[in-house]
Amino acid sequence: MDTTLPINDISDVIEADRNHLWHHLLQHKSLETNDPRVIVEGKGMRVWDATGKEHLDAVSGGVWTVNVGYGRESIADAVRDQLVKMNYFANSAGSIPGSRFAKRLIEKMPGMSRVYYSNSGSEANEKVFKMVRQIAHRHHGGRKHKILFRERDYHGTTITALSAGGQPQRAAQYGPYTPGFVEVPHCLEYRNQYPDAADYGIAAANAIEDVILREGPDTVGAICLEPITAGGGVITPPQGYWERVQEICAKYDILIHIDEVVCGVGRTGEWFGYQHYGVKPDFVTMAKGVASGYAAISCTVTTEAVFDMFKDDAADPMGYFRDISTFGGCAAGPAAALENMVIIENEGLLANTNAMGARLMDNLYALQDKHRVIGDVRGKGLFVGAELVSDRTTKEPVDEKMVQAVVADCMAQGVIIGATNRSLPGLNNTLCLSPALIATPDDIDQITASIDRALTAVFS
Repeated sequence: MDTTLPINDISDVIEADRNHLWHHLLQHKSLETNDPRVIVEGKGMRVWDATGKEHLDAVSGGVWTVNVGYGRESIADAVRDQLVKMNYFANSAGSIPGSRFAKRLIEKMPGMSRVYYSNSGSEANEKVFKMVRQIAHRHHGGRKHKILFRERDYHGTTITALSAGGQPQRAAQYGPYTPGFVEVPHCLEYRNQYPDAADYGIAAANAIEDVILREGPDTVGAICLEPITAGGGVITPPQGYWERVQEICAKYDILIHIDEVVCGVGRTGEWFGYQHYGVKPDFVTMAKGVASGYAAISCTVTTEAVFDMFKDDAADPMGYFRDISTFGGCAAGPAAALENMVIIENEGLLANTNAMGARLMDNLYALQDKHRVIGDVRGKGLFVGAELVSDRTTKEPVDEKMVQAVVADCMAQGVIIGATNRSLPGLNNTLCLSPALIATPDDIDQITASIDRALTAVFS
């Protein structure tokens, strides 16, 4: 069967791309002799490139974003209608979709109450960092200004977000960094840092307390964590970890910031990843799946207790949160987000995510039995990773060039998968899968069959 899509001649587009675009995450030397990849159309789980070749997208737009799939006319219509009626006004004033989406979002997040709009995950996280610093100055004499972050976690691409990131290759060559950010150890049980511990989850959490005591509890204002680490290797937390983290933070009056930029809005089978673990956060940030890439939007969500700390003294001209995000005033974002949420609810996509996630994990476990290069399979919902090792006993990572060869082989087969990239030296060895929440059994089987063939080709 011909799976190509007829494409009009767009050679001018290819040349304009080659001559003028600066792509993300790409070494451009290769484009001096090869055409850049241009994606021209998407429908459901599939995209077509400029040559007409069809690809099954197993990473939701390359960076786990297009949660409800491509070609959703109802979202496009909602955005178009909103843009014609009222496209933008600074978020110092409200908008109809902004108010309505905030209400609908808070209904999914018991214990949270306030939504601050901006336009990217990096920016959403920066807002929390600024809030924590302002709280430190206004309520703690400037002392509780330090923010903890975890090795392997990633929180964005700005200098301060990189300062709070546990992926040294991402941050390399961009220093000096913003001071006051302190790293805590990761919690990946597969690469056990506490072999003598009776309970690994508790030991990994207690390592955070050790850092707090070293720094001084009166200097630490917040901790920023991904509920499930994304680009650092798709790391699910060990049992008991989150409960102990919450106990520690309560003990030392440390605010909990959950970065849901990847995990949020259905990706893990709950509305938010932290909801699997009984955590009660003070801040939750989100972006990517909020509108499935149909419009730029991110949200910084807080409790009422946090919000109240910025309005306790109306006479103080420095007392409120003196921040603005220009494109947080775009009405298209919340309009798209509202329709995105309706689709997830009406099509039962949380249930589908759990069912298809279980199928994906089972398929990968079967591949693990077949291919000794798969050392570990882990994930939650449609957010799954397979770590590749050259030796299961020593857990020696395979060379990342071989990991990229697997990705390239799948691409040649017409299946787009991902891998950890420029995260940790020597540990960019995990295949990453995050297909849209609309995935079918056939889609899942095609993805894992492609990986099967690629592993055989690369490691035979």
